[in-house]
Amino acid sequence: MSMDLNDYTVMKEGEAEILMHAQNEVFYNKTQVNNRDMSIAVLRTFISRRKQEHEALLSKRNKSAAKGAEKNVLISDLHNKPNGSDMNAEKSNEECEEPGEKPQEEHCTTSEEPVKTEGKVQGEVKPSRVLEALSASGLRALRYAREVEEIGQVVALDNDKGAVEACQRNIKFNGSVACSKVESHLADARVYMLTNPKEFDVVDLDPYGSPSVFLDSAVQSVVDGGMLMCTATDMAVLCGANGEVCYSKYGSYPLRGKYCHEMALRILLACIESHANRYKRYIVPVLSVQMDFYVRVFVRIYTSASAMKNTPLKLSYVYQCIGCDSFHLQAIGRTVSKNTSVRYLPGFGPVVPRECSHCEKKFNMGGPIWSAPIHDQEWVTNILADVKSMKDRYPAYDRISAVLTTISEELPDVPLFLSLHNLCATLKCTSPSAVIFRSAVINAGYRISGTHVNPLGLKSDAPMDVIWDILRCWVKNHPVKVQPADQSGSVILAKEPVLQANFARAVASLSKAQEKKVARFLPNPERHWGPKLRAGRQITSKHISLLGEETVNGCLSHQDSELDAKRQKAKKIEDATTES
Repeated sequence: MSMDLNDYTVMKEGEAEILMHAQNEVFYNKTQVNNRDMSIAVLRTFISRRKQEHEALLSKRNKSAAKGAEKNVLISDLHNKPNGSDMNAEKSNEECEEPGEKPQEEHCTTSEEPVKTEGKVQGEVKPSRVLEALSASGLRALRYAREVEEIGQVVALDNDKGAVEACQRNIKFNGSVACSKVESHLADARVYMLTNPKEFDVVDLDPYGSPSVFLDSAVQSVVDGGMLMCTATDMAVLCGANGEVCYSKYGSYPLRGKYCHEMALRILLACIESHANRYKRYIVPVLSVQMDFYVRVFVRIYTSASAMKNTPLKLSYVYQCIGCDSFHLQAIGRTVSKNTSVRYLPGFGPVVPRECSHCEKKFNMGGPIWSAPIHDQEWVTNILADVKSMKDRYPAYDRISAVLTTISEELPDVPLFLSLHNLCATLKCTSPSAVIFRSAVINAGYRISGTHVNPLGLKSDAPMDVIWDILRCWVKNHPVKVQPADQSGSVILAKEPVLQANFARAVASLSKAQEKKVARFLPNPERHWGPKLRAGRQITSKHISLLGEETVNGCLSHQDSELDAKRQKAKKIEDATTES
């Protein structure tokens, strides 16, 4: 492969190294190291979990097979039980046998042993096959192949010829392990996944923008019980800046609240579930993360027409008051059980009156969103333990361990969250500390936790009546200035609290991580830590906010030198033509 090495820079991440061209020919974003590290951690846990599940299933089958064999032996013994004359005949025959001869039954039992051994060999778990649908430079595929030992094959796809050439170049650059495990193809990911149904244990989607066009084919390409890893970077759309665009792409209408980033996660999960249901499949989320400028979900996909019927129970519409921070969820479906039968019916509604009972303002309605748990806490614990045991192998260890620690302390069954600062802004009062507010909620008999999405966010199963009563009690001890009577805060404070809040510090007001002073929300490691320019676009001075002044100036000087070289070459050709 002929190339000028002076045009390339070696980028190292984890155990993989790639050659990056100076002209932004193939997309690469250093910021996504958090994304790649998290994916590797989840992938390791997934492979180990699949192995455990396979062994448990094999053990169950062996036990059932052994019970069936015992039953068959008992039945055959009953049928073949000899009478008295046969017993005497057998005895006389046995007396005539030579001492060295063995009964035929012993040979039958020994002949079964190799069959059992062969069955165990056939029952072993095959090495996992991974599909990276949008590979670009191939860095993610190379890290999977080099850092996750149990992976058998990684297929890296891209529909850009330059990206595929770069990926093949990087595969060779990373040595024999990469060459034996990673293969790169020039193909449309949607067509490739559709033509390879249920072929891959893991499918990884990390597009530049929205993944919506890839989801239909992706849910078909994953094996039963396999995993789909999906990233969405179009956060402006998912967070409500363009609600109609979000509805056209994801089939859900977003709301612009403080919880918008968690709502983005839940919209993406609802969209994946919708695509899976079309093929009698459903999803089970194991980890859902909002980091930096994107959301990323890790879901397992199963096939079951009966389990798929539970989907309406996992989806809800959201009613958000336009005057205060109150929100309510309306489930799409419900079930009615009678004896052993279960009927699926539409959900009861509406859950709210025409006007908010707290501030007397109207509601905006959004959704549907995924209202079931977005994490599996057992998985989160295992992933965090694995990350801590191999911290040297994760370049972004500090960030991903902080995020996983916060997720491990979230209330899994409470959708969305409140912002204490926004609540107090509605009432125009000073904000109590998070510890005092948490204590009041706990003392009232409810649960409360933080959220990994927002450092100021609070998840609680307390109804909004209780939340506002606690703040009414707080305002009585910390009076506010008189506000116009028609404002939301004035309407809320005009009502007397039903609950008398107890602000005495509760034992569980701080999480374990907070008590140990474990860092949970870390600053960006460097400036301009965010999305980067799409591959192929020319870098100009207007991209300083994205890339940084130093990077842009370096690229511009490189472009100028290349332009000068082209001009000199053209002049030489022109001079040669003139002389001739």
